[in-house]
Amino acid sequence: MTFMLDWTPNTNHVGIYAAQSLGYYKDAGINVNILPTAQAGAETSVENGVADIGFTTLSNVAAFNAQGASLRYVFDLTQKPVARWCSLASRTDIQTPKDFDGKTFVSFGSAEQTAVIRQMIKSAGGNGNFQTATAGTNTFQTLSSGKGDFGGFYVTWENVESKLNGPALNCFVASDWGVPGNPDQLGFAVNSSWLNNTKNQKKLQSFITATIKGYDYALSHPDTAADLLVKQAKEANLDATLAKTSMEDIVKGGYWTGKENGTSLSGKLNVQESQDYLNFQQSAGTYTDASGNKIDKAPQASELSTNSYVDTAASNAHAQQ
Repeated sequence: MTFMLDWTPNTNHVGIYAAQSLGYYKDAGINVNILPTAQAGAETSVENGVADIGFTTLSNVAAFNAQGASLRYVFDLTQKPVARWCSLASRTDIQTPKDFDGKTFVSFGSAEQTAVIRQMIKSAGGNGNFQTATAGTNTFQTLSSGKGDFGGFYVTWENVESKLNGPALNCFVASDWGVPGNPDQLGFAVNSSWLNNTKNQKKLQSFITATIKGYDYALSHPDTAADLLVKQAKEANLDATLAKTSMEDIVKGGYWTGKENGTSLSGKLNVQESQDYLNFQQSAGTYTDASGNKIDKAPQASELSTNSYVDTAASNAHAQQ
């Protein structure tokens, strides 16, 4: 099986690397090849059959399917919001999202992000007007250079990096500022036509069972799992201290389990929270068809996703421990 990352290797992927390193995939009778993210993205790669499974977000699945793709979301890692919208702490003129008004947002040109930022600004009492600048290879550098005023970060990675190495950030959570649901469902998607094959269904079940076991191991052994990630993903040249501190924050914050210091992964998508967010993005006009026209109905989380593989996998994985 082939699994494509969404970004450079980091602790979001630790369960996959742990499962591979500890032989969980081998024990399940599958061979998993972890692929670096392609320029076209994991979603396109899965849709075109370049990868069997891809790391993505539910909202990305909604956006791609609105334009004719046929992706299915089969595993959800994050149970709490992990995105943060931050300025440098040295920017004392930015105290709430209202102060993003008229400023420059460092982004990758995402309509989804634009809708989130605009709502946060309006919720804080602003007008929702801002400019955008293309993010370089490092958002910290883009902000420090003065080419942008605020940007998006992950609390479990870049925010940890900020605390360890600077520069200090001042951050806000979208759900605290008028954005409904959980905007940060990060997980796995497959091609629906690939999933129609019975053999692939069995392989996916084996993969998810072993992967949940890998994530559970990482939650119970965060330092060791961080070491495995650093060792397995040599090409990323990860900083061991960053990886370990990230894992400590993930466990303590309950970002994957929904509760502090939890050691048992859920993996299930909260359909209602997902739908609330999809409805919000639909109202903002984020989702368009292949011709660029806004779609008439919000994508349905219950149709885009399934928890059936996770339900079976979780019971299997936890029973084996």
